[in-house]
Amino acid sequence: QVQLVESGGGSVQAGGSLRLSCVASGYIYSTMCVAWFRQAPGKEREGVARMNTAYGRTYYADSVKGRFTISQDRAKNTLYLQMNSLNPEDTAVYYCAAYAPDGGLAYCTSLKGDYTYWGLGTQVSVSS
Repeated sequence: QVQLVESGGGSVQAGGSLRLSCVASGYIYSTMCVAWFRQAPGKEREGVARMNTAYGRTYYADSVKGRFTISQDRAKNTLYLQMNSLNPEDTAVYYCAAYAPDGGLAYCTSLKGDYTYWGLGTQVSVSS
């Protein structure tokens, strides 16, 4: 089992920045796919960014490319999401998620149904 705990959410004005953190504990696989998802009120949960912890490959949703950066500190079992140039459309609950890819594959899916482990989320609110 893997436990995930997010932090770093808050309220900012448009154009501001936040950095989210997600600390993992429990059994940490040598290769994991980790991701940030978000869910705005009345909307589906959507993927924002994801990466493979062993290969370092990163993927981003078009809506956040160039503004958000996903990264990790393997020594601390911590995943980050640096969010810059925030706008009101980024307002949502942000979730950290993870799964262990079969055979240690490098590719990480964007499908939320494939992610086994989830945190409880952290609220990000951006005002105009």
